[in-house]
Amino acid sequence: MNRRAVISLLGGAVASWASVARAQQQALPVVGVLDSGSRDDTTQFLAAFRRGLADAGYVDGQNVAIDYRSADGHYDRLPSLAAELVRRRVGVIAVPSSTPAAQAAKAATATIPVVFGVGDDPVKLGLVASLARPGGNATGINFFIGELAAKRLGLLHELAPGATRVAVLVNPTDAARTESIVSDVAAAARDLGLQIDVLNASTIRQIDEAFAALAHRPPGALFVGPDSFFNSRRVQLAILAARHAVPACYGGRSYADVGGLMSYGTSLDEARRQVGVYAGQILKGVKPADLPVIQPTKFELVINLSAAKALGIDVQPTLLARADEVIE
Repeated sequence: MNRRAVISLLGGAVASWASVARAQQQALPVVGVLDSGSRDDTTQFLAAFRRGLADAGYVDGQNVAIDYRSADGHYDRLPSLAAELVRRRVGVIAVPSSTPAAQAAKAATATIPVVFGVGDDPVKLGLVASLARPGGNATGINFFIGELAAKRLGLLHELAPGATRVAVLVNPTDAARTESIVSDVAAAARDLGLQIDVLNASTIRQIDEAFAALAHRPPGALFVGPDSFFNSRRVQLAILAARHAVPACYGGRSYADVGGLMSYGTSLDEARRQVGVYAGQILKGVKPADLPVIQPTKFELVINLSAAKALGIDVQPTLLARADEVIE
């Protein structure tokens, strides 16, 4: 056999192997992951979700493929991203921790299963018929971030008892959640004898502008509303709060981990892991309607003592004793 024939034979074999590899990859079930936050958080975001998939017997790249789509904080892009996943005919659409993304996924399909992680009431959002019997094509995790607004404001007041006016930062792009958060915080503020100022931000620049506004009328404390975009900008928020010397409270421990003063809420990592578990169960043939919406029973209070010292705040021992974790 001459050299040209050998090269031709090897080339054909390589092409055949590549074709087989592509076919095998295409044969893997695909999980579409839809997020409204930043791609900068992809590694941490997907790690917990992958753990859940693995707990259900699926490993990315081995017996399942993940197609990740992110709106990078631009919520208006979510419907088109969800439509892309529908056109690809993924086996399930997973939304580990975003209410706007869950709503976009649900609106995009009535047949492809949707597994969500949301901080608002999924029944009120129209995602499920009920928590115990979801019905339809969606189920998931409700991690109560929205419903904990009053509790968080109370903890913030306990941390900064001298504050009589609290700034509330919300993202108006998520209109339904913003309305709910402002309403809940306003009601809690009346009970505590506090005044609130509402600040809106849906871009990096608007966050800077919101804090610039604080400089002209400094509040006694800052309540950062739960929001996927805000979570992706948690370092910016923690730095600005420290720079403006304003005690701030957030909805998840990831803020305290990067220098935020205090957080209170459920574990988003655990919620994302459970979304992965449910996605895996659905790939095995379980129907979303047969999987009840899970609600957490444990909530985390995390206090960053270094941030408190930098602000000159002496955290009361009774509050420290209730903290699940104190970051030194």
